[in-house]
Amino acid sequence: MKPFDDRPQDDEEDFGPSRSEKRRNALDILKLAGQLVELPPTRIPKLNLPEDIVDEIGRTRKVTSHIARKRQLAYLAKQMRRHGDEAFVDARAALGEDRDRQRQEAAHMHRLEAAREKLLEGGDTALGELFDKHPDLDRQHLRSLVRQAKAEREANKPLHAFREIYRILKELEVASSAD
Repeated sequence: MKPFDDRPQDDEEDFGPSRSEKRRNALDILKLAGQLVELPPTRIPKLNLPEDIVDEIGRTRKVTSHIARKRQLAYLAKQMRRHGDEAFVDARAALGEDRDRQRQEAAHMHRLEAAREKLLEGGDTALGELFDKHPDLDRQHLRSLVRQAKAEREANKPLHAFREIYRILKELEVASSAD
C-alpha cells in the first residue's frame, strides 16, 4: 500500500516558520512599532534605527484619528519587517532597560508608601523605630505631620502633610543610600 504522501520520508525538509509563528512575529513587530511611536522624539536618534523607519515614526506621530493611526502603525510595522530583527536590537534593548527601570522605581515608591502607612497606623512604635534608625530627624516636626495627615484623611481635606511625610521618607532613603 502506498503512503498518502509520496515524498521521500527520510528527507527532513524545512518548511520555514509556521503560520502561527509568522503571526506572533508580526504582532511583536507591531507592538515594538507602537512603543517606538510612544517614545519622546528626542530618544529616537539614540536607538540607531534605519532612516526610513525614523521618518515613518514621525509620520505616524502626526496622525490623530484612531483608525488612521492604527492603519499607519500597521504600515510602520510592515516597513520594520522588511529590515529584519537585527536592525532593531538596540531599540529592543533600550525599551527593555526602560521597563526594568520603571519596575524598580515602582517598587521603590511602594516601599516608601508602605513605610508612610506604617507611620500613620503604627503610632509611637513605628515612629520610635524610625527615630532609632535616623537619630538626627526632627522628632517634633514628624510627629506633628503624622497627626496632621491623620486629621486630613478623616476630614477629606487635601493631603499636604501626607505628601510631606512621603517626601521626608524619600530624602531619608536617598541620604542613607549615599552614605
